Amino acid sequence: MSGKRKDYISWDEYFMGVALLSGMRSKDPNTQVGCCIVDQDNKILSMGYNGLPKGCDDDEFPWIREGENPLETKYVYTVHSELNAILNYKGGSLEGSKIYVSLFPCNECAKAIIQSGIKEVIYGDDKYHETHGVIASKRMFDAAGVRYHPYHWTDREVKFKI
Repeated sequence: MSGKRKDYISWDEYFMGVALLSGMRSKDPNTQVGCCIVDQDNKILSMGYNGLPKGCDDDEFPWIREGENPLETKYVYTVHSELNAILNYKGGSLEGSKIYVSLFPCNECAKAIIQSGIKEVIYGDDKYHETHGVIASKRMFDAAGVRYHPYHWTDREVKFKI
């Protein structure tokens, strides 16, 4: 007779939790996006969050969203979480893996996801679903056979026991 816990979290909860925790590393004052790439055996391959490239000082670059000069906004400098995770992976191929991401991927990240061989996208929020970038992402995912679906949030109360 087993006395193991029955209320442990699912793999989906675990990996989306890792993605959300990764996003908390972002220095962006407005948007913190995180992701987690996982293989078919539920092993974490890589993680990422939106931020500046390696070697670029977070204090020396802008974090604002709007301005007359695009070079004074964050958009031309930041790397999205998905691309960061793909570029950070040093283990070989990502073929057949899946990615958990807190925000639906933009079209640029969708290209990288497709090219890297990731076959499934589980996303937390699709708040930009009406934008051209996300519409293009879904069209490319459909054409390339990359499955995507929303994460199913639970009403689980987070408790830590030590």
